[in-house]
Amino acid sequence: MADEVYEFDKEAVAAALEAARSHYADKVDAMADGVTEDGHLSMAAGCVSVTVENGKVCLNLPLGFGKYCFPIPSVIPNGTAAEACLHICTTWGIPTGVKVTISVAGKVIVSKSFGKC
Repeated sequence: MADEVYEFDKEAVAAALEAARSHYADKVDAMADGVTEDGHLSMAAGCVSVTVENGKVCLNLPLGFGKYCFPIPSVIPNGTAAEACLHICTTWGIPTGVKVTISVAGKVIVSKSFGKC
């Protein structure tokens, strides 16, 4: 049997991207007034409930990053409920990467970035 592949909510991803774009649309005036800004922003884009299967959790990542299976430490048994959360990394409102965290009982056990975060 193949491992289940979880997906993040497309509307939540779109909302995070729109919030980042909107944020920097408003920053042009502030930068003209001398406010320093490096343009980097990470926006939460939602979480999904997942289950550890065969020592891993597999996710379809947005923005063309594709499927990735995250290794889970062997002390966490198969069948354990977990939560995978997504952050979209942007520069000046343009997406540059994603960061995924996987938590069990509220503790982050895996964190991985793709692209530029």
